[in-house]
Amino acid sequence: MVESIVLSGVAIGCIYALIGITYNVMFTASRVFSFTAGTLGMLGGVFGALFINRLGLPVVLGLVLTLVAGAAIGVVTEIVAVRPVLKSLEQHLYVLSTLALALLIQQFTAIEWSTEAQPFPRLLDIAPGLLDQQFWIPILACGTVVVGLELLYRHTLVGRAFLAIAEDNYAARALGLPEQSLRMMSYALAGMIGVLAGFAGGEVLLAFFGNGPMLNFYGFVPVALGGMGSNRGAVIGGLVLGLLQQSANFLFGGIFASVAVFAVFIIVVLARPEGLAGAVIMRRV
Repeated sequence: MVESIVLSGVAIGCIYALIGITYNVMFTASRVFSFTAGTLGMLGGVFGALFINRLGLPVVLGLVLTLVAGAAIGVVTEIVAVRPVLKSLEQHLYVLSTLALALLIQQFTAIEWSTEAQPFPRLLDIAPGLLDQQFWIPILACGTVVVGLELLYRHTLVGRAFLAIAEDNYAARALGLPEQSLRMMSYALAGMIGVLAGFAGGEVLLAFFGNGPMLNFYGFVPVALGGMGSNRGAVIGGLVLGLLQQSANFLFGGIFASVAVFAVFIIVVLARPEGLAGAVIMRRV
């Protein structure tokens, strides 16, 4: 029983962490907190089931097409919901623009796909067991994304350009960096990470249009727990949330599990507002 709680908690936590990283990648490129992150996670499961189950494509090809679709939706998000807001004096309107786009995608998915949860295909022909693929595939996906982002940001010119516009977009423009193109690339990358979360966790979450709001909400918690902009913090926060949620489900169940989870969340945020892995920002006054 303990092993099952730990494995499921870590797997769910890795899915939440990937959505948190999606939030972070979008935020660092534009200083916009896009509420399409959870929708991308929902689409990862839907696209995976569509390409593999309904169209009968191989798993690898289905994954590639899902990632391409996620990148395209990320670019559309930047063009439609983010770029017009950045040109406005009222930049807080991104709350409405990104939320409206997320709701539009969710309702379109419900109409064209289904309002009922659909089965997600088994990705590998391996007999189920204690260490089932529904547990270790989300862990593998999360680890791959974290390592890949570290390598991208630290060892490539494109990654350093991403960090430059995240640190100071005005200075980056003054140095001749193509801020708009880099922001689009960053949103495309975020789109791929978001759909990967839903694809890797498809056997746990299924292909269901209602996963969008749930992932939006639970994906935000690791960001708040770990610290805004910190991918390592998002992983820590996601794992803490996943383990706590599964333990609370076992001990309390139902609505009481959610109450326990968010009671701890409120305590952590009040005790450490900068997050578990965030740094306290000092400024002169």
